[in-house]
Amino acid sequence: MTQSIRYADYLRTIGAGRREISFTAIAPPVGRDAQGRPVPPPAPGPIRLQPDEIAALLRPYVSVRFMEQVRAVVPLGLYLALFQILILRQLIDDSWLVTGGLFAVIVGLMLFMEGLKLGLMPFGELIGHSLPRKSPLPLVLFITLLLGIGVTFAEPAIGALKTAGQNVSPEQAPYLWALLNQWTMALVLVIGASVGLAAVLGTLRFLHGWSLKPLIYAALVPVLGLTLYAAQDPQLTTVLGLAWDAGAVTTGPVTVPLVLALGIGIAAAAGRGDSGLSGFGIVTLASLFPIVGVLLLTFYVAGTVTPAEIVAAAATAASETDPLAWYERSPGLEIVMGIRAIVPLVLFLFLILTLVLKERLPRPREMMLGIALTVIGMCIFNLGLTYGLSELGGSAGSLVPAAFMEIPGADGSPLYRYAVGVTIALIFAWVLGFGATVAEPALNALGVTAEQLTNGFFKKRTLILAVSVGVACGIALGITRLVFDLPLVWLIVPPYLAAALLTAVSSEEFVNVAWDSAGVTTGPITVPLVLAMGLGLGNATNAVEGFGILCLASIGPIISVLLTGLWARVKAGRQERAARAVPDVHHEQEVQSLV
Repeated sequence: MTQSIRYADYLRTIGAGRREISFTAIAPPVGRDAQGRPVPPPAPGPIRLQPDEIAALLRPYVSVRFMEQVRAVVPLGLYLALFQILILRQLIDDSWLVTGGLFAVIVGLMLFMEGLKLGLMPFGELIGHSLPRKSPLPLVLFITLLLGIGVTFAEPAIGALKTAGQNVSPEQAPYLWALLNQWTMALVLVIGASVGLAAVLGTLRFLHGWSLKPLIYAALVPVLGLTLYAAQDPQLTTVLGLAWDAGAVTTGPVTVPLVLALGIGIAAAAGRGDSGLSGFGIVTLASLFPIVGVLLLTFYVAGTVTPAEIVAAAATAASETDPLAWYERSPGLEIVMGIRAIVPLVLFLFLILTLVLKERLPRPREMMLGIALTVIGMCIFNLGLTYGLSELGGSAGSLVPAAFMEIPGADGSPLYRYAVGVTIALIFAWVLGFGATVAEPALNALGVTAEQLTNGFFKKRTLILAVSVGVACGIALGITRLVFDLPLVWLIVPPYLAAALLTAVSSEEFVNVAWDSAGVTTGPITVPLVLAMGLGLGNATNAVEGFGILCLASIGPIISVLLTGLWARVKAGRQERAARAVPDVHHEQEVQSLV
């Protein structure tokens, strides 16, 4: 009874908003045995809470997590809806369904991110700290490779990449259609293996303290070389957008924290965890390596089947009317995809922990709760992605061209003169990219790290502004490419060559921050939204494919952050010279006064 009263007082204290909470247990009077010795009171039993007490405890905690996702999703949804209604003068189809989908995205991401912190992240850190102590380095690197493959399957944006294949025309882009429909599993495996190799190389960098610059140059040579080679073939050119976007898709909320936790844990176990460069490099390499993997897979597919065979296979698949199983229909498909993405990864981590490391979970109940939240959150997020983000992004993308050209389904199109309509479309894309980037929570964490690395000279606010402007310009450039049907290769190669040149003249700290900023900006909200918008806009403008916006959104912040870093270095040099000049002036004045 006393415990129940004290807990009620505790709950009322929380409701009153007090910060200091103290409650004492009222011990029953101490008894004595037959010899007169004091008998300790019996141990209190477990505290049992009523449903309303549990709700009162969880309400402040859940509201903070819920509002984090609301701030990221709702402004983007309102912006797209208001732009479509006020500027494009078109109503939103199935508005209630889209609203419900966006709410599912918010709830799903909230549960997923919380489960990631409670379950998967501690799992990765535990294995990262224990693995180097109990296993040889080759086995450690092999497990890191397998982990990279597993986290790629668990990445939420991979589902958006798979669903994008339904909008590709096999006649216009046969190899792209084949990769996204017939070779889907091989595509994800290749992307996962590329992420695993990046994790292995990043871990070796942690252990040996390598500079990131040579690794960037070594990765850019095959990336740009294969891109230029594929650009010579019109059939292979259509795959370039997918290959470069794959690098942006992989660096999401599962891959980055889990692989970084493993790599930093290994570095800490080797006595190198205190380096300021710990944590940098894996995100960069995980963005570049998948490009090489997807292009090599494309060359293999091109040597295996011809475009005519792909078109015939697509026609055969379209004519088949076999009923789909329950798990192949929505919403069963989204639920199965969510379970399939997380459970194999958890089983892999558990086998490593029990069979290789022979250890037990330190907090089994808490970690199992986190894993359950991750699975439930992934399933709910997949449903929201299907009915919310993808619908809203695809609708906005397909209707944006109505501002400057006539498209079916948009009454009164074109709504404006051509130049005015194109300008409106580009401004829409720029604002969308800027707002989506500012809302990314990972960017704030990177800003704090950058401020610490530069001893407070490069402010977090400066980094967020530079990255947001870079992403906004990249997305606007991607929309320009779709509107005017520009070759993607000439929008990719020159910026990356410029980024390589800026890397050569920049300091190591700014190189680490700039190249990793390309990965943290493409989160679980930005990727599906931009993918759906690009594919919808590509279909409306009769473009062959709508990929390529994400990769341009990734190169933008690299250049903008490197330029900002150079400007900051020049400014610091001026301040240092000015500070040196002040004592010289005082010294001359003292000499003159003595004379």
